[in-house]
Amino acid sequence: MEVDLVEETLQSSVSHQAPHSHHIVTVPVDDAHPFDLEGYVANYSGRTVITRLIHIVHICPSIASEAFNLAVQHIHQSRDPLLYQQLLSTYEVSGLQGALPPVSDLKPLDTNWADSTMAKNQAEKLKLEVELKSYTNNMIKESIRMGHRDLGDFHRSLGDFATALKHYTKSREFCTTSQHVLDMCLSVLELLIEQKNYSHLPTYVFKADAALDAANSAATATQPATTTIGGKKRSPERDSVQTKLDFATALSNLGQGSYEKAAFHFLKLGPPKELGDWAGKLVAPGDIAIYGTLCALATYSRSALKAQVLDNADFSIYIEQEPYIRELVESYMSSNFKTVLELLTRYSTRHYIDIHLAGHVHDLTALIRNWAIVLYFQPFSSIKLSRMSTAFGWTIDQVEKHVVDLIQSGEIKARVDSQNKILQAKQTDYRADLFARSIKAAKDIQSANRKLLLRMRLQQADLIVKPPKGHHGLVMEYMQGE
Repeated sequence: MEVDLVEETLQSSVSHQAPHSHHIVTVPVDDAHPFDLEGYVANYSGRTVITRLIHIVHICPSIASEAFNLAVQHIHQSRDPLLYQQLLSTYEVSGLQGALPPVSDLKPLDTNWADSTMAKNQAEKLKLEVELKSYTNNMIKESIRMGHRDLGDFHRSLGDFATALKHYTKSREFCTTSQHVLDMCLSVLELLIEQKNYSHLPTYVFKADAALDAANSAATATQPATTTIGGKKRSPERDSVQTKLDFATALSNLGQGSYEKAAFHFLKLGPPKELGDWAGKLVAPGDIAIYGTLCALATYSRSALKAQVLDNADFSIYIEQEPYIRELVESYMSSNFKTVLELLTRYSTRHYIDIHLAGHVHDLTALIRNWAIVLYFQPFSSIKLSRMSTAFGWTIDQVEKHVVDLIQSGEIKARVDSQNKILQAKQTDYRADLFARSIKAAKDIQSANRKLLLRMRLQQADLIVKPPKGHHGLVMEYMQGE
């Protein structure tokens, strides 16, 4: 079986994906924007630690040297010495934006370790390829599948994602059970998440979901003692996999800017224990709290926020990892929008250093701010801009600018009195609106009656088109023949 078109496109996108954007956004780390680097790094394991530290070096010049040294330390615990070159080039690019310590003052890479690690990698690669060739010659289907899986894991650990994907998808040809297909899909999903290839995640989520249903049906056929939810038999194993699939779907929606769908899937996740080895390896529970809450604040109504965020027992476990998140939501619910905006600004560095969220922080913050202005103005027919200035912690000119933008976009139906600095809602004349709708309904009825009378007069004058002679009989014969 050949790799299908979707997988060929996917391999091409993986192999040509750039390590990071050329556009540099620098964020501060200071008393107004606190960030605990060591505490943050402690939440992750494996390759994602190094990837996140490289991202921090890229956007946080004030702690770039500290992140650099931590990254070198974790590179020595990995099996990919080439990550040091990526780290070094990122540090040099970041150094062009400001004064950073020279590379000679930072922790160097142990060249002896690098040489020995590369030699071990080459030996292991040769060993795995020889084993796969032997299995292929002997036509041992299960061993061939495991050989491709092991080679996929090996190349993924070295950062060769295109080759890893090739072996993962090749192993599908030798899968003999639905569980094997599910394992392959989960491996590809992990790879895609590491590569931030959000557009292809739904494809493998769909495949994994189908394989999960098939595997679960086969397993529960001999173990009928399972619960049924939503028409599907559930088990702890299924819940764990389903939580991973929901997370992949949510992350795909976030990556593509579908914030409302992303919020829905983040907020339906099971407790962190159901993420299994993905917790820390790909994402931290605190990250999910931030993703889900920001997306919900940007798109959900207050009633939905209360029901799906504050009263959500499973999501509350994630929120406990980032205490300011609960304060953020509660301030929003109590219309304390000044505190909401202050918290978003204070923890903006925490948001920007996240590799999945960084590209969406500006848009999400703008959506939350705009939605807050709309909610604040809803009860008023008119309000002074000075009062809004106090409520949001802005100058009057800033308030006027934001309000005018919302009026132009149609989110607020009002007008601004620039001279007196007053925002006035457009008054609706309900009496005139009722008369207008009544007149329109009357005209529609009059038009329909005129057409009906015309048809009746045409029939009375025998001015109608009749079917050809014998046409009715032919139609009846055709229908009887059918």
